[in-house]
Amino acid sequence: MDLDTFFVSVERLQNSSLEGKPVIIGGQSNRGVVASCSYEARAYGVSSAMPMKTARQLCPHGVYIRGDSGLYSQYSNLVTDVIRDTVPLYEKSSIDEFYLDLSGMDRFFGCLRIAADLKERIKQETGLPISFGLSVNKTVSKVATGEAKPAGQLQIGRGTEKGFLAPLSVRKIPGVGAETYKTLRTLGIEKILTLQEMPSELMERTLGKNGIDIWKKAQGIDNSPVLAWHERKSISSERTFDRDTIDVAKLKGILAAMTESLAYQLRKGGKLTQCVTVKVRYSDFNTHTLQQRIPYTSADHHLIPKVKEMFERLYNRRLLVRLIGVRFSELVEGAYQINLFEDTHEMMQLYQAMDSIRNRYGDRSVMRVEGMMARSIGRDDNPFDGSAPLLLANRRT
Repeated sequence: MDLDTFFVSVERLQNSSLEGKPVIIGGQSNRGVVASCSYEARAYGVSSAMPMKTARQLCPHGVYIRGDSGLYSQYSNLVTDVIRDTVPLYEKSSIDEFYLDLSGMDRFFGCLRIAADLKERIKQETGLPISFGLSVNKTVSKVATGEAKPAGQLQIGRGTEKGFLAPLSVRKIPGVGAETYKTLRTLGIEKILTLQEMPSELMERTLGKNGIDIWKKAQGIDNSPVLAWHERKSISSERTFDRDTIDVAKLKGILAAMTESLAYQLRKGGKLTQCVTVKVRYSDFNTHTLQQRIPYTSADHHLIPKVKEMFERLYNRRLLVRLIGVRFSELVEGAYQINLFEDTHEMMQLYQAMDSIRNRYGDRSVMRVEGMMARSIGRDDNPFDGSAPLLLANRRT
């Protein structure tokens, strides 16, 4: 199930005059990025992640809105509550997308009827339109949902998966991004049917393991399970000092380094956080924590200022600090940064470039200057395996 033009739909609930108009949500400067747009705007060629300058050229008469990510998170939680109360197993894969496992429900009212009733209930209780695709696996259901939009439903019967997928563009296959699509186009592959007729070995030689995954999806094969979604998932990092300190600059540097590392781990795992916790333990072993909910994000430049702001509220300048820590919780799946409404296209590309370097050379091969202050205090433990240093001595960049 996928909410239709989610951000736009929420804005229209707040302002009914936006109905039927080309609405574009995102950064308001020309260097901003489109976060979401209505179907009316898409008719002019506007799309998500497009530079705002390009969007204004394509649709100069559109309604441009900065957006409210906190409000969108609230509505996402409302939809999640409805789904939780209705189905036995679901996975929240992003702020506006859900996988539901209805196995065995056909013995009662029928899977299609249950999904259709849930679709209507979500519309009635939240005011938000939602579409769904029903099939035997995640890949086919996701593609079917896209074909059912807006506010539609589509069931793909068992055994008809290949026929349904065959005439569609390979761009419809989950996991086929812009670069992979270009590679496939250079091979003369535009329709899924062509992929279905190719030997898997050729795809593997061209794209490696990813090529095999794409080939299987083109055949309608996907054995990945629906993973039960738990609201309280978290990652964290703590640092206990050999000698207690009151060096605020170094403490903030370590917090920045911790936060940057955790944010990278979020992005690497395709996660977003909605809750930040900062922990301070003083030399007298008194421990104080501060927790705050935020709009879903995995962006360093949103999380680092928030962590430092919370540290300022916690820190007692009369006491030595023994331990500091950061924790991100209430994680959900989602690689899209929903609160980057004022960020530029260059900023998004910068994150991709930095993460690419980290994936190749290690998570400390590139980092922010303020985080390098941590090096003068010593070495830290990796928050996930307890073995790697906070900073790499050999910086290959």
